[in-house]
Amino acid sequence: MEHARSVRGPATIVAALALLAGSFPAQAHTGTGLAGGFFAGFVHPLSGPDHLLAMVSVGLWGAFLGRPLVHVLPVVFPAMMVGGAMLGMYGAVLPSIEDGIALSVLVLGLCIAFAWKAPVWMAIAVVAFFALFHGYAHGRELPAAADPVGYSTGFVLATGLLHVAGIALGLLQTRPLGVLATRCLGGLIGAAGLYFLVGAAA
Repeated sequence: MEHARSVRGPATIVAALALLAGSFPAQAHTGTGLAGGFFAGFVHPLSGPDHLLAMVSVGLWGAFLGRPLVHVLPVVFPAMMVGGAMLGMYGAVLPSIEDGIALSVLVLGLCIAFAWKAPVWMAIAVVAFFALFHGYAHGRELPAAADPVGYSTGFVLATGLLHVAGIALGLLQTRPLGVLATRCLGGLIGAAGLYFLVGAAA
């Protein structure tokens, strides 16, 4: 009975995330004119599965890689997002934003699915590179927000919580069949990323 319960938990989480990925449009950043303020910023990362899955994947991959990356990656991602947002706010050109965001979901999902034990420097480089695209997409929208400081604060807090959610999912590895469940979850995230990439290309 206990074994069945431990398997049912991961399966439920996997199914819920799969439904979530299929129930929203692929982009959470399809225009300007954002409402300002803390609440709008907090909700925004939750409103599009491409951002949500990428941020959860950072925490999940970090948990899989262990120390120090379980602590480092959730710091690197929002830090580089700030850099990307500044590029977007000041009008710098970063090509293929939607493709980069979709590719981040695909690559991070595959890193988890294939249990890639990347060296510390390479894991940081992968996460930092993709964080630029996520930050840039939102940086283009920030000037239109009525309260960009409150919006940014809410956005960063939500990002951090999504990383924590990914780390929590990574704890599945300590349970029976947990590693398999984690890798299957990575496969579903990668499949969602491929779907987003095809949509962006179209």
